[in-house]
Amino acid sequence: MKAWKKIEQKQFSPLYLLYGTEDFIINETKQKIVANVLTEEEMDFNLSVYDLEETPVEQAIEDAETFPFTGEKKLIILHNPVFLTAEKPKDKLEHNLKKLEAYIQEPASYSIVVFAGSYEKLDERKKITKLLKKNAEIIEGKKLSEPELKVWIREQAAVNKVQIDEMAIELLLTLVGSDLMKLHTELEKLSLYVSESKRIDEEIVEKLTSRSFEQNIFDLVDKVVQRKMDEAFRIYYDLRKQNEEPIKILALLSSQFRLIYQVKELLKRGYGQQQIAGMVKVHPFRVKLASGQSRSFTEKGLGEIINLLAKTDEQLKTGGAGRDVALEMFLFKLGSLN
Repeated sequence: MKAWKKIEQKQFSPLYLLYGTEDFIINETKQKIVANVLTEEEMDFNLSVYDLEETPVEQAIEDAETFPFTGEKKLIILHNPVFLTAEKPKDKLEHNLKKLEAYIQEPASYSIVVFAGSYEKLDERKKITKLLKKNAEIIEGKKLSEPELKVWIREQAAVNKVQIDEMAIELLLTLVGSDLMKLHTELEKLSLYVSESKRIDEEIVEKLTSRSFEQNIFDLVDKVVQRKMDEAFRIYYDLRKQNEEPIKILALLSSQFRLIYQVKELLKRGYGQQQIAGMVKVHPFRVKLASGQSRSFTEKGLGEIINLLAKTDEQLKTGGAGRDVALEMFLFKLGSLN
């Protein structure tokens, strides 16, 4: 990322705007700014962090306009600048945006001010948003596409001084999904394991990667797709041993089968995977996986599964049958549908 390289080269902007739904990118950027702007000794005196849902912005601006106690730079981090969005604030805290506007146009040369919020969109109609976007270095923490995720994984592996095979990348994405924080954690663990060989292959990913509850559900559906019902039941019984509730298991099964049904229908209508991802509001990688699973079911079979899910849900909620019995019966019937 160009902005990260500039920060590492000590080429700082007086204003930064970090926003988006990918928290890893936002947090990593903040850490890079802190590490490169201030020494450890300077942090106690020259680093200030404010929550703008609790503190008026003018208080933070006054801090930014005050000369640093020691060192050359002050760093002011402002979380939750909700006034940049169309969202309603949680309380009635008033912000002096006129003072902020004036500061944005003439920021202090000795201060770096960072605005950070996990917002998918900013309100481009607002004067304050336009002004900040015009004058600040903008870093958007947006969800990465599948090709971008693969490049990012290779780069992270290189940072850890290891190589990762292409099939290992595919499996890692299948098991972990697109969450960068989880991928980062798993890559650190895998890199430590291969500290001697310096190579992560598919077998190592399969052996060491932690599976989330959601991934176990995906695996369960995949075993049904492959008609490996004994393995599907093994996953189900493992989940029950982990005290996962039948109603929670059923909810995620329902979510996955609804996605498979939607993807199959939209593909039939001629939509591409990227378009479908936007329409159903899931990551394109999930659409790709659901697309593969959808080929193993007819439209009629998927319709029957959706109806069966609804009936099982009713049984679980009304107590018409034992919870485990109801869900096991669903899995038995699922194995006979196509």
